[in-house]
Amino acid sequence: MNVTASVGLMRSSTIDLGKKSVLGILVNAVNYEAAVSKIIAAASAGKPLSVSALAVHGVMTGVLDSTHRYRINHIDLVLPDGQPVRWALNLLYNTELPDRVCGPNAMLQICERAAQEGLSIYLYGSHASVLEALSRNLCERYPKLIIAGTQPSKFKCITPQEKQEIVGQIRSSGAAITFVGLGCPRQEIWAYEYRDDLSMPLIAVGAAYDFHAGNLAKAPEFLSKIGLEWLFRMIKEPRRLWKRYVLLNPLYISLFLLQALKIKKFDPKDATPPVEEVLYG
Repeated sequence: MNVTASVGLMRSSTIDLGKKSVLGILVNAVNYEAAVSKIIAAASAGKPLSVSALAVHGVMTGVLDSTHRYRINHIDLVLPDGQPVRWALNLLYNTELPDRVCGPNAMLQICERAAQEGLSIYLYGSHASVLEALSRNLCERYPKLIIAGTQPSKFKCITPQEKQEIVGQIRSSGAAITFVGLGCPRQEIWAYEYRDDLSMPLIAVGAAYDFHAGNLAKAPEFLSKIGLEWLFRMIKEPRRLWKRYVLLNPLYISLFLLQALKIKKFDPKDATPPVEEVLYG
């Protein structure tokens, strides 16, 4: 295959149809190729880019909280993580997305590209033991990957001075990309609030830390493809997750039907700007 044909094939595999409203939450209709390329381009150029991967629970945190809806809708790149979110994009806008863009899988693809291009990463959030196992496993998988630094969560709201200390540590590390593992919705708040302080992609990846550290089992692929990853996770962590899925999944379906049938309009601009920073650390 000649160079021109190769470039054409690469471009044809990239899907980027911009942001679409799902229950008033703006989600990017993209595939892995487009998402990873955007992130690597921003990292290479030293440009800020806030990123999050939202499944049903993440979407609903914005639906039920107008201030958080504002934050999510000002995140630069919101990935359709979770089959029900992809299905909504396909049904409402005929986007024909072939697959969801799963946060943990996207993290691996970003790390692979970063290793190839010499872009170092920073791991923020979770516990020190998780970061240690995660760093080890990522470096075993991608020997050329440079981890510029790690920093566990403080698990509390922090002061403006503490925020600037965190910003300074990440900046001084020389990292080109920062992954954020604080759980939803804290990590989306973090990516929103730190975006302008750090000129690099800030990528909220949720449970990816525990998956890749080996602390959590990932759902079998066949369950993920039919939209039942949530059931696998709830069985694994029933006390922590049952309310999230038992209450929010039916509500998501109900509201989606209202939007699809044009009974109710969800306006992304119907959101409340934050009065002050939350400052999670």
